[in-house]
Amino acid sequence: MSFAPLRGTAAEASSLAHPSIAVKIDNHEEARPQIALNRTDIVFEELVEGGLTRYVAVWHSDVPDEVGPVRSIRPMDPDIASPLGGIIAYSGGQDQFVAMMMATPLVNIVFDFDDTGLFYRADERPGPHDVILRSAEAVSRNASLAPPPVQFHYGTADPLAAPALAAVPTSRIELVFSDGRFPAWDWDAAASVWLRSQEGSPDAEASGERVRATNVVTVRVAIDGSYGEVPKTVMIGSGEAWVSVAGRTAHGTWSKDAAGSPITLTADDGSPLRLAPGNTWVELVPGEGSATFTP
Repeated sequence: MSFAPLRGTAAEASSLAHPSIAVKIDNHEEARPQIALNRTDIVFEELVEGGLTRYVAVWHSDVPDEVGPVRSIRPMDPDIASPLGGIIAYSGGQDQFVAMMMATPLVNIVFDFDDTGLFYRADERPGPHDVILRSAEAVSRNASLAPPPVQFHYGTADPLAAPALAAVPTSRIELVFSDGRFPAWDWDAAASVWLRSQEGSPDAEASGERVRATNVVTVRVAIDGSYGEVPKTVMIGSGEAWVSVAGRTAHGTWSKDAAGSPITLTADDGSPLRLAPGNTWVELVPGEGSATFTP
């Protein structure tokens, strides 16, 4: 058995011998329910224009046949996706943002440029929230690319139990990105997962399952206004962070020193903040927003 680098779980080595695929996933109301979010290894939620959010969703240990709806790239996405290597898929974007992503080492798969059948429009979904990616086929065509490197430190199923981490019991996480986007996570002790809501309603994926996560990592980020109405999450730097796992939350800091470097999570006592083996959502909450952790 080997170690799944983006989940920290045990897996057959042969099942991991391929690249990850990061996909820009729509989170407009008309894009919901999204496809296969619960099969992700990592999801990053970011603020975009109009107070909405979008996801950079990453699959490696369990690549679905299809994912979506796929939307366009934003200026922070090269800094989010570069540490993963492998593949990035999106539907297009402003020329300057596409050029920024094309300049990374990742293989870019772009709906606007694709003539090989990797994307299609789903008749049952309203446009432009209808672009679906044949993700397993995209990975198969690029199988010679290296698997992703490890992004986070992993520990036990209850990695925040050490008293030095000063983790506090947490039953609910409430996050505010904007007036229009305020997701929340509730701890389900019986299932040992966080269950997601959006704007006060349970958040389900296309399978009908409630969207869930083993780990919720919340980081406070600055917003760069250089691109006008398009906010750029500042990913290179440092700031406040919280790791929520197993019904506990520990406070610390995050840092990232270059586009190609992963996010480093450090507890207030200077030790690494470790995650539990499983999937992770990274909530990139702007400084003007808020994060509340309820016992």
